[in-house]
Amino acid sequence: MLTDIFAYRYLDTPLWQDFDESSRRLLVQGFRIVSEQLFPYYSDGKERAGAKEKWDSLNKQLAMELGLNDLSPPAYAYYNPQKQMISGTNSKLTVCEKYVCAEYDSAVPADQFIKERLSFIEIAFRRREVEIVNINAKLPAQLLEAKKQSAMPSRGIRLPGNREDGVRALNESINASFRSSCRELNERFKQARTKLDYHNGFIQLSSDSKTTDQVERPFWSLVAAPKWKNVDLDMKEAIDLRDSQGRDPALHSAKALESTIKIISDEKGWTTGTEKGAGAYLNNLRAKKNGEFINDWEHDILIGFFASVRNPFGHGAGSAPMPELSNPQTDWAIEFCMIWIKNLIRRL
Repeated sequence: MLTDIFAYRYLDTPLWQDFDESSRRLLVQGFRIVSEQLFPYYSDGKERAGAKEKWDSLNKQLAMELGLNDLSPPAYAYYNPQKQMISGTNSKLTVCEKYVCAEYDSAVPADQFIKERLSFIEIAFRRREVEIVNINAKLPAQLLEAKKQSAMPSRGIRLPGNREDGVRALNESINASFRSSCRELNERFKQARTKLDYHNGFIQLSSDSKTTDQVERPFWSLVAAPKWKNVDLDMKEAIDLRDSQGRDPALHSAKALESTIKIISDEKGWTTGTEKGAGAYLNNLRAKKNGEFINDWEHDILIGFFASVRNPFGHGAGSAPMPELSNPQTDWAIEFCMIWIKNLIRRL
């Protein structure tokens, strides 16, 4: 199965000229976050249940994309001072660690070397992201079961406290731990003076630090919920196209904004089924009978954006010159959409 990895998305976007101490530290720190916080291999000196399978999956997933059988040798053999052959099998943790934290091989361009190893960290965070989504999806059923158990007659000593509160607290602890790991990884990126940011399964280039902190990270946090999946994917596509100088990144950011408007209209019960285009959905949000979710001036700003930015790129140019935005205009379009998406979601 194909896996989208950081190294290939940024293949034609040089990020590192050489491998220095900050690069080495970043890879080691990123690997330690994965091995100590996301997927600890051992507990009390013993291999955790499922750890071998998880780490081998991470190993095989990246190895497939790089055209390898394993990221590093799965077995070892050497002669000890007594000239006895010592051999054995490396743990799946060791196989991954020896790859990510390997000494730099100058025969490989530094840019490629670092990107391929950051791809392992990205895949690991993405896997944990999926696990968190699945854990959260089970929460309603777990709360219902806890409520049923609380209502049953007790046949022994019952510990004080509400069972449902305990289930909620455990779920929040799991989510908080992962959020903390994401923040640490992004802080490590900042310390290494890279313009990278991890969000919702992907490592991508970020803009200036203020925009990242005030716009981008709150945006990615809000669209992490399953119902905003298409918004999340379109915005990631917009950023990848921008970073790789691809075609029409602003169009994808506009699609993310349009999806947000449609989802809100649907969720509020304002969609009639006769809408044709973003303008009709914006009318639903502006309508007085719907409580004026947005005001007239906001409606006009958004209509202007779709008319001037989305529409020219969403339709064939015919014999007219192909529409094109400058790099600053593209950055503005993406940030404009992020800000509006964030603002509209927060109004729900």
